[in-house]
Amino acid sequence: MLIEFSVANFRSFRERQTLSMVATPRLRKRENVFKPELKGEKFPDLLKVAVIYGPNASGKSNLLKALGVVQEIAEREPSTRDIPLPVTPFCFDAALADQPSLFELHFIHAGLRYQFNLAVTSKRIVGEKLLVFPKGRESLLYERQHTEQGETYGFGEQLKASLGGDILEAWKKLTPPRLLFIAQAVANSNEELDHLKAPFEWLRQSSFPLLNGMGAMAASAQRLVGKDELHAKAVATFLREVDVPISDIRVETVAPPQYRLNALAALAFPEEKSTKVPTRNKTILTHKTALGEADLSFEDESDGTKNLVGFWLPWVTKDPSLGTDRLLIVDELDSSLHPKIVAALVEKHIHSETPSQLIFSTHDTHLMDSRLLRRDQFWITERDINGATQLRSIHDFEGRDSEDIEKRYYEGRYRGLPLVKRSQ
Repeated sequence: MLIEFSVANFRSFRERQTLSMVATPRLRKRENVFKPELKGEKFPDLLKVAVIYGPNASGKSNLLKALGVVQEIAEREPSTRDIPLPVTPFCFDAALADQPSLFELHFIHAGLRYQFNLAVTSKRIVGEKLLVFPKGRESLLYERQHTEQGETYGFGEQLKASLGGDILEAWKKLTPPRLLFIAQAVANSNEELDHLKAPFEWLRQSSFPLLNGMGAMAASAQRLVGKDELHAKAVATFLREVDVPISDIRVETVAPPQYRLNALAALAFPEEKSTKVPTRNKTILTHKTALGEADLSFEDESDGTKNLVGFWLPWVTKDPSLGTDRLLIVDELDSSLHPKIVAALVEKHIHSETPSQLIFSTHDTHLMDSRLLRRDQFWITERDINGATQLRSIHDFEGRDSEDIEKRYYEGRYRGLPLVKRSQ
C-alpha cells in the first residue's frame, strides 16, 4: 500500500512535491479509509482513493507519470541497458538540466513499511536507497551512490549477516549504470531473499498505470473475453452495474469481405491459390432493451463503453485471491464517461473488499459535490510563476468537513482554476 510519494526535478515538477495517502484523523466517511496491516507497529489509516484536479497543463498527468517511473525502471531487463532512462528534468531552470530527477516512495508490503529513494538521469542511476522499518525502527537495507569518484555502496546488517561480502560484491559488479541494484540482486539470487524480494515485488508489480487512454486495456480485455467465457460474463456484469444494458459479450471469428478475398487472390502466385483464408476476431456486445436484443460490434460502441471495457481489466486484477495489493493509476478517468458513472466506479472501489488504492486525475467536479469523498482525498495542481507544478491537498486550506467543496473550488478558494481571458 502506498503511504506517500514525492517527486522533484521531473517534467513540470521543480521542487519536491508530495502526494500523501495518509488519512487525516477525525474526518467522516470512515469507509474511505483502511487500517494497514503492519507487524509490531501502529500506523495511521490510509486512504483508498485520491483524486487530482487542476487546469490543463498544470501537472496532473506529470504527477501520474512520475508515479509510474519507478515501476518502469524496476521492470527493465539487462537487454535495455543502452536505452536512456525515462526521465526529463524540469526544463525552465537551466541549473537543473544536468541534475537527477528524484523520486521517493513510502509503502507497506507483506506487513512491513519501506522507504525507497531513487535519483536518476536519462544516462544513469545516480542514487538508490532502501530502508525498512521493522516495528517502526528505521533500518538500512542498502544504499548506492554515484559520484565523480565512482560508485559506492552501503549495506545494512541484515544483508551482511544473511549473504556475506562476497555475494554483495558480485551483485555490485553485475549492476550496470541504468539498472537497479535491487533488480540485479533479486534476479541473480538463489536464496529466499525476502529482505529484497518483498519490496522489489511491490516496486515492480503493485502499480497499474493507465496513462495513455484505455485503448490498450480494451484490446487486452477483448482477448481475455475470447479465451474464457467467465471473463465475458464478468465484463457484461461490470457494464450492467454502471447502467450499460449489455446481456452478453462474445468473440466471433469472421472472414474478410469477398472483395478483399478477390484482391488477395489476384495478388497471389498460382501455387499460393490454396493459401488459408485470413480471419480475424470480432467482439460482439448484445444490448438488451424493451424492444428486444440487438448485437453491436465493439468498433460501433461509444467511446465511453470502450473505456469501461478497458477499465474492467485493471479492476479485475484487484481480486483478493491474487494475494497482492494494487495501486491503480488513471489519467483522466472521466474521459467519455458520464459524471454519474465516474462516481459509480469510485464508489465501487471504496466499497470493494480488496486491499487496493485508486489515484486518478479528472476535470469532473461532480465528485466534489457527491458527498462520496473526504476533504483529504482531493488534491489540486497549479503552475507557479516559474512554470513549476505545485501540489496541494484541499484539506490544507481552512474549511469545514461539511462545506460545499465544489462551490468553494469554483470560487477560487483552493486555487487551481484556469485563468481564462475574456474577449474584448
